[in-house]
Parts: sequence; structure tokens; C-alpha cells
Amino acid sequence: MVKYAVICASNQNRSMEAHNVLSKKGYDVSSYGTGTMVRLPGPAIDKPNIYPFGTPYDKVYQELKQKDPQLYVLIRTEQRKPGINTERDIRYTQNGLLTMLDRNRKVKEAPQRWQECNDMYDVIITCEERCFDAVVEDLTNRAQLRNRSTHVVNVEIRDNHEDALLGGRAILQLVQMIEASTDIDADINGIIEEFTERHASFPILHTVAYF
Repeated sequence: MVKYAVICASNQNRSMEAHNVLSKKGYDVSSYGTGTMVRLPGPAIDKPNIYPFGTPYDKVYQELKQKDPQLYVLIRTEQRKPGINTERDIRYTQNGLLTMLDRNRKVKEAPQRWQECNDMYDVIITCEERCFDAVVEDLTNRAQLRNRSTHVVNVEIRDNHEDALLGGRAILQLVQMIEASTDIDADINGIIEEFTERHASFPILHTVAYF
């Protein structure tokens, strides 16, 4: 069975959506982030909520839920009660932070950092070019004693809830195409070409790296 890793910056939105989709289909998948810390939206764009990697999703969920009910408690727009339809409620409803964290805690315990991972993968799928660059740089800087190749593929996905959902489906289709191959090394260029034709809205990069 092909072993996959899906990676974004904070192991919260894009990589976890793909992890959720792929794991439900029975694929061998793990997920990671490449950032130095986990960053989540806060009350203002310059006031993010910052956590170390390894902080359980459930702990973050409970903290943010209690921190500021006006900002973090999930209130559906169409079900708002009189007197609580504030700008901050609207902002929260749009970013879906607690919904995302609730999904995450059902998939695994906590966000993991790629640079601290020692596992090997056949295919590594990143969700942003800077994450692709970080993974390739990290693998290049490792001792590479095992001399095992891996395909690093970037599927460019914007970091918002809607695009993460669409990107997760696109990554699922990419994985299904890979799984249909009997020789990934020989077929990968054709797979990427076909994927690009099907999903022009998701720019793709590919390289071979080594563990």
C-alpha cells in the first residue's frame, strides 16, 4: 500500500481536510505542518491564536470556545437570536474555526510538525508552494542514509474553508490516480499531466526527493 503524507503550514485546515478525506477512503495517510508554530485566526488579522505543535486539537477547541463567546462560539447565521448578530459573530461564522477544530480532533490528537517526523512516505502532497519548498529543503538537509526516493507533489490550495474542501476532493482524485498505477515512478509524469488537465484551478509542482 502506498504511504502518503499531506502537509500545509499549521496542520489545521488544508492538510487536515485531505487527511480526513483520504483516511475515510481507507488510505494510509498522515498529516503535518511545516511552520514553526500553529497559527489560527484570532479577533483581528494581527492577533492570531498561536500554539506549539503537539497542542491537542481538543484543548484548542475548548480554550477558544470559552475564551470569547462572541467570537468563537459557533452560531449559524440563519439561526441567530435577537441581540447577538454582531460583526464578530459573522466573522467567526465565516472562518468556521470551531467546526474545523471539531473535525480535526476526530481525525487525530494534535498537529504534528514535518521537520520533527522520522517516518518515510512514498508520496508527500503539500498544499502550498512554500510548504513544498520547506519539505524539499528539509529532505535535502537530512543525511539521506536510507536512499529511499519519495515523490513530493504540491497542489496549490488557498487557505480558506471552501478551498480546503475542494482541494481535499482534488487530492483524493490525485491519490486515486496514483493508486491505479502499477509503477508510480514510471507513471507519475503522466498522472500529473492528467490531473492538471482535470484540475486547472489547482496548480501543481513535482519533484523527487530522498530519505
